[in-house]
Amino acid sequence: MRRRNLLGGLLAAPGLGLATPALAQRPRPQPPHAWVFGSWTGGQYPPGDGVGPECSGSPTVIFTRDLVLRATALDISLRQRSIETVALTPNGLEFRLTPLMGGGGGPMGGRLPPDYGFGCANNPNLLRVERRGPDEIVFPGCNEFPSPLRRCTAAR
Repeated sequence: MRRRNLLGGLLAAPGLGLATPALAQRPRPQPPHAWVFGSWTGGQYPPGDGVGPECSGSPTVIFTRDLVLRATALDISLRQRSIETVALTPNGLEFRLTPLMGGGGGPMGGRLPPDYGFGCANNPNLLRVERRGPDEIVFPGCNEFPSPLRRCTAAR
């Protein structure tokens, strides 16, 4: 027997679990770019070995489910870009980033900072990622990231 609570939701009758063990153990589906999640070093300079706190303490690029963050040469904070879509390619990923709008006064006179993109083939809202190995990627055609990037990992 089921009863309604005051807010209109159903209360479970005795013996009816709210979630079965099979549902509780089912893994959450991952987005196509899950393999790239985490911190990466290099890109703007030849990467180090990608191991330990030095790498994690100053990553060049960080990928999350909804954001791509990147270091710049002239700012201590990371530039943050929202991901609009991600598509799989034969050897990597293609990110379409949410366009940023210039506007207002500000120090740049309403213009966007020159390094808000990745320097990729005349489109600051497109980032192609090519997988070179399990822990190495490149941004082909992006002049601000001429070197490979390596994943930051814990000490081995």
